Amino acid sequence: MTLFSRFKKNESGATAIEYALIAAIVGIGLIAIMGTLVGNLETGFGNLGGQIANVPAPGGTGGTGGTNQ
Repeated sequence: MTLFSRFKKNESGATAIEYALIAAIVGIGLIAIMGTLVGNLETGFGNLGGQIANVPAPGGTGGTGGTNQ
């Protein structure tokens, strides 16, 4: 059997390349999703923080952090 025919029948390298391509595609997809998710989380937590800051303190003094004068 010649070297060329053995090389032609050996498919283990092709399988490794296929797995590497799949992993790269999945990685790119995750990076794209994470970028969108981070932006949405920043907006959501920013809105939540603004709403919490406007909640009146116990005693009805407003959202000043509870400093009663």
